Amino acid sequence: PSPHALAMRDEKRRAAAEMGIDDAFVSELVDRFYGRIRADPVLGPVFAGRIQDWGPHLDQMKRFWRSVLFSSGEYLGRPMPIHLGIPGLDKPMFARWLDLFAATLAEIGGGDAAEHVHERARMIANSFLNGIAVHHHGKMGLGPGEGFA
Repeated sequence: PSPHALAMRDEKRRAAAEMGIDDAFVSELVDRFYGRIRADPVLGPVFAGRIQDWGPHLDQMKRFWRSVLFSSGEYLGRPMPIHLGIPGLDKPMFARWLDLFAATLAEIGGGDAAEHVHERARMIANSFLNGIAVHHHGKMGLGPGEGFA
């Protein structure tokens, strides 16, 4: 990465740390959130049908969220093709995902940190919904005001 990119990465990590978002926060968030997912009657079976060994998946999700929150650059996956292959993945399922995410953030606490992370989760959910709609229907899936606010 360029010196500018490294400086921006450092600034993003510093801003996150000021809100209480650090590696330990991300690790706790991911572990607790996927514990909720696994126990959820709606989303649990969707994940259980695709993930047999949770250790590597949790590690991957921690890399993903550190990349989202710190611009760490350590997540190199391509999540959209994986999600495109899940039949029936729709707005109510993403709404459930966001509800569980919000409940996990509320449990962890953190005020500004929780709102900042939840906003990133909403943006990701909206992006996935649009990507799935474009893939399946050839058009944007969310009209003005239809996304998760």
